[in-house]
Amino acid sequence: MEKKIIEIHDQFITLGQLLKHESIISSGGMAKWYLSEHVVKLNGEFEQRRGKKLYNGDVIELVNEQLMITIVQTD
Repeated sequence: MEKKIIEIHDQFITLGQLLKHESIISSGGMAKWYLSEHVVKLNGEFEQRRGKKLYNGDVIELVNEQLMITIVQTD
């Protein structure tokens, strides 16, 4: 599984924004569909809310993409 670190400059990023930022989906409107059709885990727990806020230290696992993302906040 590929591991990736995403740096954010705000306090948080939503799951939908992260999927779009990483080009996993092409538009924010696709987030709801993607989350209903693919296995996504946030800190080891299944997550389907596109508006879920992701903070520094959160780990997102996209099982179908074989990708693990860690959120890191920078100033």
